[in-house]
Amino acid sequence: MNATAATSTDQLPVLIIGAGPAGLAAAAHLAERGLEPLVLEAGPAAGAAVRAWSHVRLFSTWGEVTDPAAEKLLAPTGWVKPDAKTYPTGGDWAGDYLQPLADALGDKVRLGATVTGVSRAGRDRTVDADRETQPFVVHVTYTDGREERIFARAVIDASGTWSTPSPAGASGLSALGEKAAADRVSYRVPDLKDLAVRARYAGKRTAVIGSGASAFTALAALADLAREEAGTKAVWILRRGISGSTFGGGTADQLPARGALGLAAKTAVDEGHAEAVTGFRTDAIERDGDGRLVLVAEDGRRLDPVDEVVVLTGFRPDLTFLDELRLGLDERLQAPTALAPLIDPNQHSCGTVYPHGVKELSHPEAGVYLVGMKSYGRAPTFLALTGYEQVRSVVAAIAGDHEAAERVELVLPETGVCGGSGLFDQPQVDEAEAGGGCCAPTPTLIQLGTTTPASSCG
Repeated sequence: MNATAATSTDQLPVLIIGAGPAGLAAAAHLAERGLEPLVLEAGPAAGAAVRAWSHVRLFSTWGEVTDPAAEKLLAPTGWVKPDAKTYPTGGDWAGDYLQPLADALGDKVRLGATVTGVSRAGRDRTVDADRETQPFVVHVTYTDGREERIFARAVIDASGTWSTPSPAGASGLSALGEKAAADRVSYRVPDLKDLAVRARYAGKRTAVIGSGASAFTALAALADLAREEAGTKAVWILRRGISGSTFGGGTADQLPARGALGLAAKTAVDEGHAEAVTGFRTDAIERDGDGRLVLVAEDGRRLDPVDEVVVLTGFRPDLTFLDELRLGLDERLQAPTALAPLIDPNQHSCGTVYPHGVKELSHPEAGVYLVGMKSYGRAPTFLALTGYEQVRSVVAAIAGDHEAAERVELVLPETGVCGGSGLFDQPQVDEAEAGGGCCAPTPTLIQLGTTTPASSCG
């Protein structure tokens, strides 16, 4: 790189896509190092995706969902960190932390700004010549229809996966008829405190497709509704059978709120508020003569009609606007190739976290990084603390501090590594009954600073 190009590129901002927890933390780390961040958020407010599940309580406590650099940036504003031992809802997290952080960053955060493309200036993905000397060029469309082209020295994509939920079809494609049934199909955990939403499910038969944290949350919520509204019933659709690990670690989970969630889902089944249908791979969604929905499996099984379907089969990254960049992504998870083996749910059933930072997040295209939920691709085992460590390492690398970039500064509960949300209204969990992790008899902390992995819960 010639001196002129280096100087001009270094004077450009680091562009961050997404004003969620990871994106705003990245901006705080950049500001701390004297670098210029520019955060582009497609939604109308900071933490727009988090606000969309504001009714759901996190597994993690306040002490685990704030970033140290962000706290330093917030301190002069008079911000006071909530009780570190309590569990925030998505609404709490967005309103009491993400919004104040965005306010502290001021005009470095732009709202209603959708990134439609990222490339190298004057170079599509096929061109090698002088590629790394060119700045990134980012195309943006604003809600008022304006378009803008922004040049950047580096790009951090923290846009998450919320906008692209996976479909009901077991093949990874939409089930036949799924799109036509859109008026009765939802891809989010319903907020049953909302009267309009409550009316949609009260006294109705609802199919819940999925086997993870979000499905547990929905089952627990529908069971609560069933106790108040006669005729409310959930049909839990699982692609696999029920085993000892189906409901998670229970009282042996080091994240007590996560364990309580699995137990609540089990209670919903045990009490008859939810009927489990196992080994069912959805192939089609049909309407009967009354307009209700009939789920059909690949093996031809047909379920009794339901009124609503809640599809909670995970999320996947939107990579369309990154198509002109040279990304190195795992063919299964769509996560960075060096990170994918460490988070592969086929290998790590409880979501074991390994030390990782800029080394695992780098791509053939130097200077572009996928962080936060986006970095995990289709893997569901993400935690906010992991994202904060990712952005600390990435920002250090951008700043040229390679020693700090390669150093891992993360301590996690041994089994406290699975992502997702928690219960609606049960913030108080009896930690005395929580016991140890699923891998150890008592809770322990591990220092993730070597290449030795934590013991697997698989």
